Amino acid sequence: MDELLPHYLDKDLYPVVTGGVSETQELLKQRFDHIFYTGNSTVGKLVMAAAARHLTPVTLELGGKSPCYIDKNCDIAVACRRITWGKFVNCGQTCIAPDFILCESSIQSQVVEEIKKCIKEFYTDNPETFEDYGRIINQRHFKRIMALTEGSTVAVGGDSDESQCYIAPTVLKDVTGKSKVMKEEIFGPLLPIITVNGVDEAIQFINEREKPLVIYIFSHDNKLIKRMIAETSSGALLANDCLVHFTVSALPFGGVGNSGMGCYHGRHSFDQLSHLRSCLIKQLKMEGVNNIRYPPHTAKKLGWTRFILLKQVNVCRLRRMALLATLTGLAAFVVQVKELKYTTPVKRGIKGFLLISALLCFTRL
Repeated sequence: MDELLPHYLDKDLYPVVTGGVSETQELLKQRFDHIFYTGNSTVGKLVMAAAARHLTPVTLELGGKSPCYIDKNCDIAVACRRITWGKFVNCGQTCIAPDFILCESSIQSQVVEEIKKCIKEFYTDNPETFEDYGRIINQRHFKRIMALTEGSTVAVGGDSDESQCYIAPTVLKDVTGKSKVMKEEIFGPLLPIITVNGVDEAIQFINEREKPLVIYIFSHDNKLIKRMIAETSSGALLANDCLVHFTVSALPFGGVGNSGMGCYHGRHSFDQLSHLRSCLIKQLKMEGVNNIRYPPHTAKKLGWTRFILLKQVNVCRLRRMALLATLTGLAAFVVQVKELKYTTPVKRGIKGFLLISALLCFTRL
């Protein structure tokens, strides 16, 4: 960004500051109109606390552990193909990567085998030498990710090379909610599988944890999908695919709770980074009507005030009745005009005007 932005935007209007913690802390001391942060929830809380000193609004895109539920009755081969792609894109280093799989124990072996086949198809027998498979961003994160495998059984992959920051596409089994790999967002090429006894337990498992950035569900059953929507909370929900909701600019993208706040993409970005300012422009007229609000507050004024404030429903009803009467009258005119012979353009114009007026009145009703 530091290299590219000055090529396209005025660097005095759009400055880029590079650096680490100290530079970020100094930036957060400044007063901004809006702060947009992408990262983890720990730093997100620091950003929000700094923004609070100036009452600066924030947009936080924080990620989290996005679950992926596989219904045993769906097309498991296709589901695993899409999950494998979504998980290992950029070596698992995307905020919307499926973080872990929830499925019934009866299909766990099939899920493992299908993912294993897809890894081989996508990245060959040796992903380490395959040009389309990436690396972990640095050694600190390499060590963090490798430490997450402790206590779990490697079902697929598991190879690594610290000198290259390489971790093979890896599937873990014998994982529980208390496993080390379930304590934080993975943000790497580890895919744990947790077995549950159906959708009830899957929903319970999801709801017992922080709200994720996205929930993935694979099922042919629309009722099951709608139930997952109704009984869980997340930044987004995607059925029968991974990641692609991010590409639809008409959909708002963002988190909820621990996975963030605020949304963006397309028009939503414009609205998120704009201040919606209310503007009401009145005329210096009808002061007689406005007298009702000025002291002294006589009984007559209070009576009119009560009528206006407390009888709004009746006023709306009167308005509807008046419009209905107008429509009835116009309809009667239309009937009469029907009897006229269209001998002149004027008569045809009158009928057209009456028909349009009647339609407009009906629309207002």
